[in-house]
Amino acid sequence: MRLTLEEYSKHFKMSKEMIQSKLRAKKLNYIIENSVTYIIVPRSSLEKEKRQEIHEEKKEVRIASKQDIAVQKQKTTVAMILGLYQKENQQLKEKIIQLESKIDKLIDDKEQMLRDEMKKIEQVYSDKDSQLKNILELINTQLTSQKEETIHEIEQVSIESEILDKSESQIVELKSYLKTLDIESYQKKVIKKRFLAVYGKDIRVIKQNGKLFLDFSKYDYSDLLEY
Repeated sequence: MRLTLEEYSKHFKMSKEMIQSKLRAKKLNYIIENSVTYIIVPRSSLEKEKRQEIHEEKKEVRIASKQDIAVQKQKTTVAMILGLYQKENQQLKEKIIQLESKIDKLIDDKEQMLRDEMKKIEQVYSDKDSQLKNILELINTQLTSQKEETIHEIEQVSIESEILDKSESQIVELKSYLKTLDIESYQKKVIKKRFLAVYGKDIRVIKQNGKLFLDFSKYDYSDLLEY
């Protein structure tokens, strides 16, 4: 039968120091297995009860050892399961992070596409506005040119009509009429002042555009033209 140092110390009521001393003195037979020292004890040297006690204790030790191994295995299994769950959780978290990153990128790309489309639309409208502005300016220029020509034509027609009316009604400008008279220049000035003095009071005196006119078809101006 072989006993460990603790077992030998317990059953033979001997301290471990004493046992170590006997081992060094080679007073006890022993072997070493897996770094554990076992003392060889002949069965004949042990009492029957002590042998039974040692046997029971070893049996209990083996049972306890098996239980410890089972508990250890159970703990190991639980730890492995927890480790697997933690690993899977970590993998799921990483996948979630990757998906969120992809979603953010898709959103950014979509927003960039919308911004690009908006820029294109704005550019199209800007080009259309520029074209429309150029067309309106061209039309405005043409209308202005036509308007000026029309005004010039109307003025020309008005002047011609006015001259025609004056000729038909024998309306003559005072200045032009005075030039036809054979009188001195101071006399012309006197007559002109006379007309200016009665302008607004005498209906015979006509004034247009700052010029005095005489209508011989309607009135007699002999009193005003006297010199």
